[in-house]
Amino acid sequence: MAATFASPSAVVGLGSGSLSSPSRISSPKKICLSSGFVKSPVTARNPLGLAGTGGGKFIFQGDWLRKDLNVIGFGLIGWLAPSSIPAIGGKSLTGLFFESIGTELAHFPTPPPLTSQFWLWLVTWHLGLFICLTFGQIGFKGRTEDYFQK
Repeated sequence: MAATFASPSAVVGLGSGSLSSPSRISSPKKICLSSGFVKSPVTARNPLGLAGTGGGKFIFQGDWLRKDLNVIGFGLIGWLAPSSIPAIGGKSLTGLFFESIGTELAHFPTPPPLTSQFWLWLVTWHLGLFICLTFGQIGFKGRTEDYFQK
């Protein structure tokens, strides 16, 4: 069942050269094959160790998240206020979302079906919350760090 392929053709393109030069194919030079198992003699450079980038020292900011409870508090209030306005058939988005949670918890072991209104209210309510929190973070931190100064 095993087949043996014997052909006098040369392997081109695996070595250190380009296929664009046709003289490479007919040259009598030795073809150098490289593999992932053979370590390259060229070492990768560390971009942080190059001159002009801090001498190879990268200082990581300790408070990278910059968590501020004011942003979370004002963002949550900033979303709860407009989402509590009864604008959808006399009901608010928050009310519809919490009402759908109660309806789905009434038959707890079984999950809500995909056609349930619960998924619509869940996605809409959380999308609005995350947008408010994101804009709150941008606005509050931008103001405290003077991003908006002329």
